[in-house]
Amino acid sequence: MAAVTPSFADRLLNWFDRHGRKDLPWQQDINPYRVWVSEIMLQQTQVNTVIPYYLAFMKSFPTAQRLARAPIDQVLHHWAGLGYYARARNLHKAAQFVVDELGGEFPDTVEEMEKLPGVGKSTAGAIISIAFKKRAPILDGNVKRVLARHRAIAGWPGEAATLKALWEASEATTPKKRPAAYSQAIMDLGATLCTRSKPDCDHCPVAEDCIAKAEGTQANFPGKKPKKALPVKAVQMLIIEAPGQQILLEQRPAQGIWGGLWSLPEVAIEESAEDAALQRFGVESKSKTMPVLRHTFSHYHLDIHPIHLKLASVPAQIMEGDQRLWYNSPSTPEVGLAAPVQKLLKQLIKK
Repeated sequence: MAAVTPSFADRLLNWFDRHGRKDLPWQQDINPYRVWVSEIMLQQTQVNTVIPYYLAFMKSFPTAQRLARAPIDQVLHHWAGLGYYARARNLHKAAQFVVDELGGEFPDTVEEMEKLPGVGKSTAGAIISIAFKKRAPILDGNVKRVLARHRAIAGWPGEAATLKALWEASEATTPKKRPAAYSQAIMDLGATLCTRSKPDCDHCPVAEDCIAKAEGTQANFPGKKPKKALPVKAVQMLIIEAPGQQILLEQRPAQGIWGGLWSLPEVAIEESAEDAALQRFGVESKSKTMPVLRHTFSHYHLDIHPIHLKLASVPAQIMEGDQRLWYNSPSTPEVGLAAPVQKLLKQLIKK
């Protein structure tokens, strides 16, 4: 009698028991809050990048209550450099909702979890399966890659038909038993063996019936997003520096790029930086042009032209307030800085 091949899930769980990662920070002292924070941080961000941010975040905000009551500037400060800052704003809003509306208790179903700001179906599934040990299919980037290759699901996952087929595959392969371990296992497989380039199929527990491996087409799955040349935008940023290496910053609007972060005052590329500084801030100084700094977003390149204006004194007409501060002054609070602004400040401020 021929041996029965173990199910996809069984093979994956057996592999995870022997080889899966079990020492990541969010795999210790598991509770819904810790899992939720980790899953939000891991959206579009690699594990090794997330680990130091997660540890620092948990030290400052060990509970949903602490996060909910923290100033948003402090939250953004801890997020600075991690990117996709809407995640941090949504995390803060969701913590306030959980504390104020749900009595500090996280929802324990996918449908209710999805109602929290910043939580989609896959993130909700991961939280419910790992934190509450309930069966919930997931479909993050690693899982999409595993399933697309194993079942030869063609097309870019951003297309509705492809996404539907991937969700159906996730639903079909997710077991009722050991849901937390299974979610960890399939994400781990994509992160460690079924990688974007050079997948290690020789050690893959589900390679035996992987269609892409059998056909040698691993590189074709998942399908690539249609390429489009990124447009280039340009802006001038004013580096207004007063004695003591104090640099004027303004808080950006909550919506839009770098929402809620602190940045350098911006001037349209066609404007005179010196005239703009005089009109907006009443400061007059010879300007010095610094090298252009390119910052790339998912949908365009931004060429930043830094203009340095060094002042003899802190001008009385520039008042600090809710949307303006002198960075590097003795009273500077912890604030979130846009990544390119961090780079420029490091160049100028000598500790």
